[in-house]
Amino acid sequence: MDGTSLANVRNIGIVAHIDAGKTTTTERILFYTGKIHKPGEVHEGDTTTDFMVQEKERGITIQSAAITCEWKGRTVNIIDTPGHVDFTMEVERSLRVLDGAVCVFCAVGGVQPQSETVWRQADRYRVPRVAFVNKMDRMGADFTRVVEEMRDKLKANACPVELPIGKEDGFQGVIDLLEMKGIIYDEASEGKNFTVGDVPAALKDEAELARAELCEKIADIDEGVMEAYLENGDLTAEELRGAIRRQVVAGAFVPVLCGTAFKDKGIQPLLDAVVDYLPAPTDRPPVTATDLKSGTAVTRKHDPQELLTALVFKIASDTYGRLFFVRVYGGVLKKGANVYNPRTKKRERVMKIVRLFADDRTEVDELRAGDIGAIVGLKDATTGDTLCAEMKPCYLERITAPQPVMFLAIEPKSGADKDKLVESMAELAAEDPTCQVRQDEETGQTILSGMGELHLEILVDRLKREFKCAANVGKPMVSYVETVTAPAIKSFTFDRELGGKRHAVTMAIEVRPLERGKGRVVEVGRDVKNALPDPKLAECIEQALMDGVMTGVLARYPMTDLSATAVRVELVDPDVSDEIALRGAAVMGFREAAEAASPEFLEPIMKLEITTPPESVGEVLGDLNARRGTVLDMEQRGDMQIVHARVPMAQMFGYATAVRSLTKGRASYSMEPDTFDIAPRAVREELLSR
Repeated sequence: MDGTSLANVRNIGIVAHIDAGKTTTTERILFYTGKIHKPGEVHEGDTTTDFMVQEKERGITIQSAAITCEWKGRTVNIIDTPGHVDFTMEVERSLRVLDGAVCVFCAVGGVQPQSETVWRQADRYRVPRVAFVNKMDRMGADFTRVVEEMRDKLKANACPVELPIGKEDGFQGVIDLLEMKGIIYDEASEGKNFTVGDVPAALKDEAELARAELCEKIADIDEGVMEAYLENGDLTAEELRGAIRRQVVAGAFVPVLCGTAFKDKGIQPLLDAVVDYLPAPTDRPPVTATDLKSGTAVTRKHDPQELLTALVFKIASDTYGRLFFVRVYGGVLKKGANVYNPRTKKRERVMKIVRLFADDRTEVDELRAGDIGAIVGLKDATTGDTLCAEMKPCYLERITAPQPVMFLAIEPKSGADKDKLVESMAELAAEDPTCQVRQDEETGQTILSGMGELHLEILVDRLKREFKCAANVGKPMVSYVETVTAPAIKSFTFDRELGGKRHAVTMAIEVRPLERGKGRVVEVGRDVKNALPDPKLAECIEQALMDGVMTGVLARYPMTDLSATAVRVELVDPDVSDEIALRGAAVMGFREAAEAASPEFLEPIMKLEITTPPESVGEVLGDLNARRGTVLDMEQRGDMQIVHARVPMAQMFGYATAVRSLTKGRASYSMEPDTFDIAPRAVREELLSR
C-alpha cells in the first residue's frame, strides 16, 4: 500500500450506549456497500458482527468485531463495539487503535451514561468523531435536544450538517445543509432508492438558519475559510466540506447527522461523512513510542518505509488457534517474519496473517502501515504488547484495563476436570484483560473476577459451551479491594536455615498511598539495585512486592492505589543473600509496612441513571437513600424525570426488580462503574468477620 492508497483508508469504530443501534447501523453499512445481500436484524440473531452464540441469544454485542467494506473508492475498516458497560474494555482497546469513530445516539434517549463513557474514552485517545442520531422514527425522537445534550454533557463543539424531514412516524429523510438539498427515501426499496430535490418549503427557513449557524461555527475555528465567510457571508459546499474535514481531524468539531438505521434512512449520507470528514492514517500525527534502550521518546510515521511498529490490541481463540489482533503503525508485518516483543525481550515468528470479516478470515501475506488484521503464531504476547524491529526496539503505551468490580468462586465438578478448567480460564484471561483469575490460598477456591453480573455470566457460559468445562459456580459477589491511607516504612529481617543452607537479608519497604485510579506501582530503589550482587535479583524483589500487593493485608483482597518501594537492603552475607531471602524479606516487609499505613477497604461505586415517571420520584429517592446512594442531580426529559446518583455496587443486587416494583414497571435504569471509595465502618467490620 503506497501513500496514495493509504490516504484512501478509514479505520473507524461504531460506539454508543447499549441499544442505540450500533449493530443495526453497521449491518446497513455492509448492505449499502455491497458486502452483504440482505441486512440481518439484532432481534432475529442473524447480524454479521454479532456472531457469538451468546450475542445471538441475548441480542447484544459482547465482543468487538472487525469488518472491511468499500465506499466511493475508499476502504473502510470498521470495528463494531459493545454498548453494555460490562464490556467497556472492548471499546477501550478498539478506540486505542482506530483513527476515527462514529458515535451513535438514540434520538429518544439522547446522551446516556455509556455515551458519556465512550466519549471520554475517545477523548483519551484523541479520536476524531462524527455523530449519528439514530431512531428518528421513534415516538419522542428529538434531534435538536440530542444536539444540545452533546454540547452540554459532552462539551462537544457539535453542529448539525443535516436536519430531519418529518419526525417520529412521519420521518422521511434528511436535509443536506451543505448542498441545501432534501433527500427523501423510498421505503419499498429498503433505502437503496432515494430522491434528491429542493428543501421542502415548510422547512426552508429552518434549514437556512441551521446552515448559517454551521457556516459561522466553522468560520470561527477555521482560518482557511474565515476570509471567504467575512467577504461573502456564506460558504460554498466545497469550502464547508474541506473546512469541516480539517476541524474534525483536528478534534475541534463534531458534525451531527441523523436517520433511522432500522428503517433504512440516512445511512448513505453517513458513509459519505465517514469518507469526507474522518481521517486517513496519513492524516493522524506520528505515533509516539519509547526507545527500549535509552528510554527516550521516538516517533513512527504511518509509512510502510518506517521501522516495524505494531500494537497487539486484542487476543481471541479461533479455529486457526490463538489470534492476535494488531494495528500496524509503521513498516510492514510479513508472514514468516520474525518480530521482537520489547516486554518479553524475545523474538517471535509470525506464522500466518489474516484479514477479518467478523468471524470469516482471509489469509494474506502482509499487513502494512495503517492496516488492522490478525496474526497467528505468537507464544508469549499479551494485550497491549508492541511488536517491533529488533534493531531499534521501542514500545507503545499499553492499554489500561479497568479494575474488576465483581467476582465468583468456581471449581471443577470432578478432579479430572481441574486441569482443563485452569487452562480454559487462563485462555479467557488472556483474551480479556478485565477477566482475572486468582487462587484463594486459604479456601483453595478459584476466584473469577469481572466487570459485572452479565460479564461473569458470559464467561461461565463460554467455559461450559466453548471449552466444555463442567464446573460448580458460586453466586456473584462484590469485588472489594484494599488500599493504604498513610505512608509508612518498615524493615524486616529474613534469616532462616532451609535444607541445611542459611538464607538471610534485611530489607526496608516504603508504602505510600496514591490518588484514586492510579493503580499499583512496585519499584526497587536505586540504592537497593546498587547493593545487589546480581542485577537480576531486582526483578525477584519486584515480583515479591507485587505478590504482596495482590494478596492484601486485611482480608486477602488485592490492593490498589498505592506504591511499594524497596528503599534499603542490608546483605548479612552476600553468599547467603539469595532469591529466597530477598523474596521473603520483600513480602514480609511489605506486609508490615502496609499494616502500619492505615489500610482500608475500597468498595466499587456505580454511577446510576434512572428514568422514572414524576409521580414515582419520591419512592425512587427513598429506595436510593436506603441503599446508601447519593443523588447528584435531577432533570426533566420529555414527560419523564431523570435521576442521576452514585450507589455502592453491593447495594445494587436485585435493583431491576425493585425499581420496576416501585414504579409499576414504568421506570428503567442504566449504570456504570464510577470509582472506588473507602468502605464505611459497618462494611469494614462485616468484611473482617467473614
